[in-house]
Amino acid sequence: FASYYTDHMVLQKEPAGAVVWGYGEPGAAVTLSLARDGDVVMKKVAQVKEPSGTWKTVLDPMAHGGPYALTAEQRSENLTLQDIYFGDVWLCSGQSNMVMTVLQIANASQELAAASRYPYVRVFAAAPVRSDVELEDLAWIDLPWSVPTAGILGHGNFTYFSALCWLFGRYLYEALRYPVGLVESAWSGTPIEAWSSPRALQACGLQEDTGRCFVQDLPPSSSVLFYRLSPREHLSEPQVSSVLWNAMIHPLLNMTLRGIIWYQGETNAFLHTDLYNCTFPALIADWRQAFHAGSAGQTGPLLPFGFVQLATYRRQSPDDSFARLRWHQTADFGFAPNPRMPGTFMAVAMDLGDEHSPYGRGGPGAPSLGIHPRDKRNVAHRLHLGARAVAYGEKGLVFQGPYPTRATVDVARGLINVTYNQELLWRQRGERAFEV
Repeated sequence: FASYYTDHMVLQKEPAGAVVWGYGEPGAAVTLSLARDGDVVMKKVAQVKEPSGTWKTVLDPMAHGGPYALTAEQRSENLTLQDIYFGDVWLCSGQSNMVMTVLQIANASQELAAASRYPYVRVFAAAPVRSDVELEDLAWIDLPWSVPTAGILGHGNFTYFSALCWLFGRYLYEALRYPVGLVESAWSGTPIEAWSSPRALQACGLQEDTGRCFVQDLPPSSSVLFYRLSPREHLSEPQVSSVLWNAMIHPLLNMTLRGIIWYQGETNAFLHTDLYNCTFPALIADWRQAFHAGSAGQTGPLLPFGFVQLATYRRQSPDDSFARLRWHQTADFGFAPNPRMPGTFMAVAMDLGDEHSPYGRGGPGAPSLGIHPRDKRNVAHRLHLGARAVAYGEKGLVFQGPYPTRATVDVARGLINVTYNQELLWRQRGERAFEV
């Protein structure tokens, strides 16, 4: 099998068929058997292609549940994977705010203690690897498919496993009540260009690397550095166009997915900021097409895609780069889904800034940049509401807004009256300020 097919994995349930693939002797046939309680419920035969030595097959659509055993046989050799469940598989990608572990978030001890209560939310993490060419298989993995434990979720700072991905999956499981598989493929301090295929970049007029802005997202003992490289200087590896698409997304394209969540953009607040209203929709459209094709049509062509709005990171700053990037995250509509980004959903995070987060400070004596908010629980909850509404079609669920429906100006009193479509709750915070 491919390196990420191991015990404890989750495969995509009906109505799609899960794609399974691997390696074998060129020209030989591989027989795949799916069994439960010793009884074979499905058999498939796949031919190993020449000269690549790869095979691929689509399983019949399966209802959620398990456990199953999956055996691949080629002549006298066989390999069996145990404890396999069918459910929904979600991919989690982006930069450091996606990479942050449960150990780093607010209420970490509570979340870690609760991990064992969710044995049917399975987790997998690709290792941060870059490549100048498209890879067919992951070069390395940080975490094979695993049943969650406090040790896995609290592994360290900015390593595996993603707190946001985990919390999103946990909330989703509580709503769906069937297995959820979470695949993390993220790398700190990376621009969208590195995650984009050459096709997607060309659609936005980006033909080659014309200088990169490197953001080093590291633990609090390190500095957060922003600097621009000239075209002739050496490009820091993870920032080069398409290198993460090549190594960390392209190898996953055979997978049948239910959806994707994305937390990225901090780096592009300082690089090609005003192209993000093109590069982000282009990435979404390109990933959708690629996963649909790679999975033999099993992953839907309008693959649900959720993303996180950049949080505020400083109370007062003359720099408007985050504000501009936030607007471009929505393709300049201000909300999602929208005509340029159908099938998407956004978790608002402007109100969840964490100026005193210990993760990612400026130089010695400088105030915290706060680009790594510790409140990932609210972000994940908002994302899962969007997923339930957009991906699962749940009706009557409030996952957007409030939206303004009317505005009037009272010149005599110097007031602007704005009417919203939802009730607003105002909590006194002791400051003479408000934000809409």
